[in-house]
Amino acid sequence: MIRIEEATITGMQQAMECGKTSSFELVQRYMERIALHDRQGPRINSVLELNPDALHQAEAADAARLRGAAIGPLHGVPVLLKDNIDTADRMHTSAGSIALANHYAQHDAFLVTRLREAGAVILGKANMTEWANFMTEGMPGGYSSRGGQVLNPYGPGRFYAGGSSTGSAAAVAASFTAAAVGTETSGSILCPAVYQSIVGIKPTVGLISRSGIIPLAHSQDTAGPMARTVADAALLLGVMRGHDPRDPVTGCSIGMEQPNYTAQLDRAGLQGARIGVPRRVFHDSLTEEERILFEELLREIADAGAVLIDPADIPSAGELSQLHSSVLIHEFKADLNAYLSKLPPDQPVHSLKELIAFNEAHADKALAYGQKILVYAESKSGTLTEPQYIMDRLKDIRLSRTEGIDRVMKEHRLDALLFPHDSGEEIAAKAGYPSIAVPGGYLRDGKPFGVMFTGGAFSEPALIRLAYAFEQLSPRRVPPELAATE
Repeated sequence: MIRIEEATITGMQQAMECGKTSSFELVQRYMERIALHDRQGPRINSVLELNPDALHQAEAADAARLRGAAIGPLHGVPVLLKDNIDTADRMHTSAGSIALANHYAQHDAFLVTRLREAGAVILGKANMTEWANFMTEGMPGGYSSRGGQVLNPYGPGRFYAGGSSTGSAAAVAASFTAAAVGTETSGSILCPAVYQSIVGIKPTVGLISRSGIIPLAHSQDTAGPMARTVADAALLLGVMRGHDPRDPVTGCSIGMEQPNYTAQLDRAGLQGARIGVPRRVFHDSLTEEERILFEELLREIADAGAVLIDPADIPSAGELSQLHSSVLIHEFKADLNAYLSKLPPDQPVHSLKELIAFNEAHADKALAYGQKILVYAESKSGTLTEPQYIMDRLKDIRLSRTEGIDRVMKEHRLDALLFPHDSGEEIAAKAGYPSIAVPGGYLRDGKPFGVMFTGGAFSEPALIRLAYAFEQLSPRRVPPELAATE
C-alpha cells in the first residue's frame, strides 16, 4: 500500500507493478478522500461528477497488468477531466451549466481517446467556472450553476481559487486524483495552478487537439495537464499531444512535438539558461512580501547557473494591455453555436440565443451572477466578418508574437521569460504560446505563491527543463492541511 497524498504517477506505477497497490485500490482511496474532504469537512467542492465505471475500469486495468498487458504510461492511473471535455460514457459534459446538466456527449474528445489509449482511468469530471468564466462579470472563479463554488484547499473561503479550471486544480492540490486536465483561453490553467500550488502547463495552441471540448475562442483555446509535479505534468502532456484530422490547428505541431517530454527532466537544466525578467508587466502588481519572495527566487535561479537578463521587457506589452481586444467576444458566439448546434434534439439549447433564453427561464438557479457577457456576445454576428474583430485579431498576433514575445526572446537570446504568479498569461495566450506554472513557496498567511515560465511556439521542452530544475532547487510544494470531517 502506498500513501496517495502527494503520490506521483511514477510512484503509483512502480507500486502497482510490484503488487504494493492496485488501480482498484487507488480509485477507492481517491473516492474516500473525495467523500471525506470534497463533500464534507472543508467542502472543497472540486469534483462535479464521479465516473460510475471508474472502479470497473480500474479492475480491468489490474486484470490486464496481471496478464502482462499493461498498455501505456498511465495504465491504471486515475485522472480527472474538466467538465467541458467530452466523454462518450455515463458522465455528463456541461461546462458547469444547468442547461447542459443532462448532456451526454456522443464521442470522446481526442485527448480523452489518447488518455484511454495510455491506460488512464477516467475518475470523473471536475467543477469549473461556468462557461469558462465567459458568462458574466463579477462571478467568482470556480462558481457554476450546476456545481456551486470550488474552494481553495489552502484556505477554503479565504484564498482566491482562480479559474476557470478551478476544480481540476483543487482536486490535484488536495490529492483527490493523481492528475487532472484543464483548459485555458487566457489564464484558466495557469491562474488556478499558481493560486493552488500545483504545476499547470498551458501548451502551444495546436499541440493538443481542441476537438470534443466545449469552446470559448478557437484562436486561444487549448487543453493542458495539471499535476503536483513537473514530471507528472510532462508525462500527461506527452500522452495528450498529437495530430487530429478533426482539428486543423494540430497540423502545426507535426514535427514539432516530442514523443516523451519526461526526457527533458534535467536537474541541471538551469545551468547556462538565459532567462528574461519582463518587469514592466508586473512591476506594480506585487505586494511587498511577494516582491521580496520573488527576488529571493531570482537569486536561487542565478545561483543554479542561469543567466538572468533583468530587465528583459516586452516592447509591446503596454500597447497590448491597452488594446481591449474584441477577439474573444466575437469568437465565442461562433464557436459555441457550432458546438451547441450538434447536440441531440432532446437537449434544451442548441445556440447561444437559446442558452440565454433558458437561463432567463430558470433565473433562480441559472443566474446567480447574471449573464451579461453571454448577452453581449449574442449581439455579434457570429460570422467573424466585423472589421473590428479582424483588425483586433491581427493586432493580437502582431503585438503578442512579432513585436512581443518573439522580439524579446530574439533580442536577448532567451530560453524563457519568467513571471511572478500568472502575470504574463495574457500575452502568451494571445500569442498561442506555451507557459508552465510552478509552485514558488508561500506567504506568511499560507497563501501560495508561484512563478511562470513562458517561451516561443513549441518551446515546451525548454520550459519543462527549466521548470523541473527550478522545482528541484529546494522543496517548495507543501500539501494543504484539510480539516477533519464534521
